Amino acid sequence: MTKRKGGEVIAEYLVEQKVPFVFGICGHGNVGMLDALHAVRDRVRLISPRHEQAAGHMADAYFRVKHRPVATLTSTGPGSANMVMPLVTALSDSSAFLAITANVPTSQANRGPFQELYAHNQADFAQVLRPVVKRSFQPSRVDMLPLALRQAFDTMVTGRPGPVNLDVPYNVFQEEDDVSPPLPSHSFGVHRPGASAADVAAAVDLVAAAKRPVFFVGHGTTLSEAGPEMTELQARWGIPVITSPNGMGLVPADDPLTLGFIGRNGAYPANQAGRFADLVICIGTRFDDRSSSSWNPGYSWNFPTTRLLQVDIDPTEIGRNYPPTLGIIADAKTFAGQLIAALAERREIDRASFAAWRAEVAGWRAEWEAFVRPNFALDTSPIRPEFVVGALADVLPDDVILSLDSGVHHNWFMQFWQPKRAQSMLNSWGYSSMGFGVCGVLGAQLAAPDRPCVAVVGDGGFMMAPHVVATAVEYDLPCIWIVWNNFAWGAIRDLQYGLFEGREIGTAFYRGNQGPGGERYNPDFAAWARACGADGVTVTRSRDLRGAVETALRNRRPCLIDLHVDADVRPPSTGTWSLPPIPYKEPIFGRPHRLD
Repeated sequence: MTKRKGGEVIAEYLVEQKVPFVFGICGHGNVGMLDALHAVRDRVRLISPRHEQAAGHMADAYFRVKHRPVATLTSTGPGSANMVMPLVTALSDSSAFLAITANVPTSQANRGPFQELYAHNQADFAQVLRPVVKRSFQPSRVDMLPLALRQAFDTMVTGRPGPVNLDVPYNVFQEEDDVSPPLPSHSFGVHRPGASAADVAAAVDLVAAAKRPVFFVGHGTTLSEAGPEMTELQARWGIPVITSPNGMGLVPADDPLTLGFIGRNGAYPANQAGRFADLVICIGTRFDDRSSSSWNPGYSWNFPTTRLLQVDIDPTEIGRNYPPTLGIIADAKTFAGQLIAALAERREIDRASFAAWRAEVAGWRAEWEAFVRPNFALDTSPIRPEFVVGALADVLPDDVILSLDSGVHHNWFMQFWQPKRAQSMLNSWGYSSMGFGVCGVLGAQLAAPDRPCVAVVGDGGFMMAPHVVATAVEYDLPCIWIVWNNFAWGAIRDLQYGLFEGREIGTAFYRGNQGPGGERYNPDFAAWARACGADGVTVTRSRDLRGAVETALRNRRPCLIDLHVDADVRPPSTGTWSLPPIPYKEPIFGRPHRLD
C-alpha cells in the first residue's frame, strides 16, 4: 500500500467501478475532491450543471437509461441540501446514484463552523438525507473510505436499487493514509433471486384456474431488463399486459394486448381489464393511489374478489395495499423465466385458453379508439394536446428517449404515448418531482449520446430549472426541450375547476397578476434559449409542429420549442383519484364495475 489522500481513494475507486461521470458543482468543501478528480479527468469526466438539483436528476436519468450508477458531488451546506429533491425522486422510483456530499472538517465538528448542522448532533447533515437514501455512510478518516465505498456501491445496486450518500468531512479529501481502493463491486445484475419450486407451481396453478388473467408490470421489471421474458409471456399465452409509466416500452407498444397505464389518467382498456380480471399477476410495481384509482373498488381493481399474484424483489412492497393470494420475493426477470418454463410444461394452458378474454379486450380497445382518435387530427390554435402526442409519435424516431416532467402534459403521455423500447420513457412517478424531466434529459443524453433525447415539460416545470439550456450548450448536448406552454400550473388548475365549482386562484399566469380575463403571461422561452446559445422557436399552430421537431432533430443542437397548447382540453378520466376528504369524481369515459 502507498499513502493516498482520501480524495484519491474515492477517485480511483470511481475509475475501478468504470463510473464515467461525476455530476457536481464546486464549493469550498469539495475543492480537495475536485483536485483528485483532476488527476483522473481522462477517465472520469466532471460535468457541472448550474444547480445541484440538476446534477441529481441527471444522475438519476443516467441510471434509468444505462442501468449503471454514476456519482454526484456537492459541497458543504446548501449545495448538498439541494440534493434532497433528486435523491427522494430516485429513491421513490428505485433509481441509483452515489451522492458524495462534503461536510465540515472533523477538527471543527460541534463548534458551529460555517455551514455545520449541529443542533442535535455534530456534523449532522447525514440525518437530513436519511429518509431519502437507501443508506448514508459518513467515513470520518481516510482508512474508513475503502469499506464505505464498497458497501455504498453494493447497497446501491443490490436488491431494489436506490441512491446512497457518502458524506465526507472535507479534511478527509486531503488527509493521507496507507490505504488502497477496495476491489470493484460487481453486484448489479448478479443477485437475481428466484421463486421456490413450490411457489412457481402455485403460481402456475393460479394461471391454470384463471379465465381472465392480466399482467401488471412496472419499473422493477424494467430495471431487471425482463422485456424479452414478458414479451414471450404476452405473445405465447396471449395474456394482456398493463404497465406503469416506468414499465412502458417493456412489451411491444403496438401489440393489441399491450393495454397501457391504469388509473384515473390511464387508458380505458387497461381500467376495464383491471376491473374484470379474475387474476392479476403483478411483477415489479406498486399499487399506489394513481395506479389504483385511490384503492376505490371497481374503478381500476377488484381485490380481493380478483386473485392477486404479487412478485417483487422488495418484500416490503408485497401486500402493502392489497393482500396477495400468493406473494413471491424474487427478481422480475428470473421469475418471468421460471414462469415461462413452468407454463410450457402444462399443456392444458395455451393461448386458446384465454381467447374469449382477448375478444373482450379487443372490444374495449375499439371503444376507446372510436372515442379518442378523431381529436388527434384536429388542426387548431392553440394546439390540442392529442395532436401534440400524435405528431411527436409521427416524427420522433423509434430510438428516442423521452424525458417527461410532472404536469398535465404527463397525463396525456401516460394515456397515449407508445414507447418502442424499454428505458426510453423517463418519468418521475413515485414523488412526481417538477424539474426531473427538465434536468434529466441531460443525463439521458450523456447515457445515450447517439440517440435523440427529448424533454416534454410544462411551462411551470421548465421555469424551475431553465438553466439546463445553458448546460446543454456548454457541454454540446443536442437535447430538445418541448415546453408545453398553457400559461398555467395546468394540472392543479384543472383540479380547482373540477373540485371547487370553477374557482381558480394561484394556478394561472397573468401579466400584472390581473387574474381570469386578464392578459396571459409567460416569458419568451424561445428567446431564452437563443440567449443561451441554443436554437429556439415558438409554435402556435398545429401544422407547424412536425416541421419544427424535424428541424431540431436534423440540426443536432440544443433546441427549445415553445409550444402553445390549449389549456381548456383536459385528459379524459377513465378511473378516479381521491384527495380526501373531497369527494372524488366519476370517470369521463367508462364506469366502475364491482365484481362482487
